[in-house]
Amino acid sequence: MKSVLWRYYAFNAFWNILFVAPVIVPFFTQWGHINLFQVQLLQSWYSLWCLLFEVPTGILADKIGRKYTMSAGAFITALACLAYGSVPNFIVFLAAEFIFALGISLISGADQALLYELLQENGRENESVRYFGRSNSFQLVGIIIGSLLGSLIANYFGLRIPFLLSAIPVAVAGFIALSLREPKSHKKLEKESVFTNFKNGYAYLLQHKTLRLLAFDSIIVYTVAYFVLWLWQPFLQKIGIAILYFGLFQTVFTVGEIFVSNHFTNLEKIVGSAKNYFRFSALATALSFILVALFPNLVTILLFVLLAGSVGLSRKIAMSAYMNKFISSDKRATVLSSVSTFESLFVTIANPIIGLLALHSIQLAALLLGIIPLAVFFFSPLEQKMLD
Repeated sequence: MKSVLWRYYAFNAFWNILFVAPVIVPFFTQWGHINLFQVQLLQSWYSLWCLLFEVPTGILADKIGRKYTMSAGAFITALACLAYGSVPNFIVFLAAEFIFALGISLISGADQALLYELLQENGRENESVRYFGRSNSFQLVGIIIGSLLGSLIANYFGLRIPFLLSAIPVAVAGFIALSLREPKSHKKLEKESVFTNFKNGYAYLLQHKTLRLLAFDSIIVYTVAYFVLWLWQPFLQKIGIAILYFGLFQTVFTVGEIFVSNHFTNLEKIVGSAKNYFRFSALATALSFILVALFPNLVTILLFVLLAGSVGLSRKIAMSAYMNKFISSDKRATVLSSVSTFESLFVTIANPIIGLLALHSIQLAALLLGIIPLAVFFFSPLEQKMLD
């Protein structure tokens, strides 16, 4: 188990080393010559394809094995990095986002399913929250490496080079995935058709009350927290921070995310229960958006990246660990991909709306976003008995 786990963790680290991450908005607006509305249109285009790809790729993972789709996804993502850094053209960017969506969708759901079944095979599925958190930490280590080097590369070699160089570690992840072993508990689909599995994946999710509520709660807060990725850089530009230092800010919230991901269980104990953790993490996300909208300065931007970035973005990892308890092995990747499909749908709809608002005022966009998780804090129907 240890050998497979460490290779799995290495995969998570390498495929998240994206040197362009800390300068993605300047890459689009300065090198790519597009505005914030067009940036979010690209993200809607990406999310739309993720929505269309998620369940079919989840079915593929259930059918041929998780490690093969994870490896293919990494190689395809590396190709997308090269496409993005080729020509500063909106049409080229649309093509690159399509390739990205396919690559990420092949990994999404399959990676979590493989980890859970590895734990299940070794009788440790009850420790899934801890292991999922540790897995997320390795993803974040990759992000930190990419963040610290990416802003330096962009500052000295230009905004295009970080995207091109990102293809190297992502491709390495593809080779690591091929070295993984499929858990024995994984049953490859043989009899059911693709359409039947597609239908059953959604039906399983929609008919299971607890799973449905967990997914809905997770998706709503994540959709808001997702926009920290696109707003923190414009906020830094607004107060005059140089690109050279952008990597440090991303590192701050990534280190925070590592801490949160490794202490889900402890944080639940501090606030009294898993239900309370999910409520207060929604509140922290809401307040970070509202504060940076009303008082944009260095302190509130740091709180923004720490709370929305560290707490808000990692929240769905803990949710996923709880959701896995209600899903059978042969449907796990398909159902998790169904959840990701709804997540992509919400993001697809929200992206152009927030992009249009941000083009007018990033503060207004952040303020309106902050109200949504505040409603989750007050009105979420989750009960502790659903999580026990």
